[in-house]
Amino acid sequence: QVHVVESGGRLVQTGGSLRLSCAASGRTFSRYAMGWFRQAPGKEREFVASVSWSGGSTHYADSVKGRFAISRDNARSTVYLQMNSLKPEDTAVYYCAAGGSIGFMVHDYAYWGQGTQVTVSS
Repeated sequence: QVHVVESGGRLVQTGGSLRLSCAASGRTFSRYAMGWFRQAPGKEREFVASVSWSGGSTHYADSVKGRFAISRDNARSTVYLQMNSLKPEDTAVYYCAAGGSIGFMVHDYAYWGQGTQVTVSS
């Protein structure tokens, strides 16, 4: 099993940057693909980015491609989401998740954190 805890969310202005972190516990962190999802009020949880267990493969939602970057440090059992050129529509609770394979769907991931709030002011 993997336990994950997100951090780094806060209020930021349009055009600003944030880096979210997801710290994982458990000896098998490096075996898991990791993903970031987000959920805005009244909307379904949506895929943002994912990274393979090695870090060698990444995927992004079209809405964040070119602005966000996912990375991982297996030695620190941490995955990051660097978010640049933030827009008001990026406002959401951001969730980190661990799964057996890199995927785009909520059901691809078995372990979830509690989320961290990102608010982008216009």
